Amino acid sequence: MQKLGRHLIIEYTGCDRRVLGDTELLEQSLSEAVRKSGATIVRSVFHRYNPQGVSGIVVIAESHFSIHTWPEYGYAAVDFFTCGQHVNPHEAHRYLASVLNCDACEVRELDRGIPSEIDSYLQHKPTAGPSAAVPPPS
Repeated sequence: MQKLGRHLIIEYTGCDRRVLGDTELLEQSLSEAVRKSGATIVRSVFHRYNPQGVSGIVVIAESHFSIHTWPEYGYAAVDFFTCGQHVNPHEAHRYLASVLNCDACEVRELDRGIPSEIDSYLQHKPTAGPSAAVPPPS
C-alpha cells in the first residue's frame, strides 16, 4: 500500500455518562486530543441530540477526528484519521480515554492509501509538479 495515513477506530465502553452528554467538554477534549497528537485544527462542529448524545467532528489539516456518544449506554464511537507521518493518533486516544474515564476500549488501526504491491509512504500534501499531478479521468 502507498500509505497516506492512519485511521484509528475506537470503541470506548463503560464511560462516564455525564461526560458523554456534555457537548462543551467533549469539544474542548477532542480539540485538546488534536493538539496532543501534533495535528492542526481547522474547524470543529458539535451537535447535542435530544434527549441525549453528542456528535462532533474536528477537521484537521491532516484529516479529521470525530466522536459520537450514547450516554444511555456509556458508549462512544471515535475515529482519528490522520495523514502524514508527524501526527500520532495514539496520543489523542490515550488522552481521550482518560477524559471519558472508560472501563474498556477496543482500538483498530487501518492504514489508509492507495493499494499497491509495494509498501511506501506518500507525501501528505505534495507540491505541484509532475510527481504530484493527478492523472485525468479516463
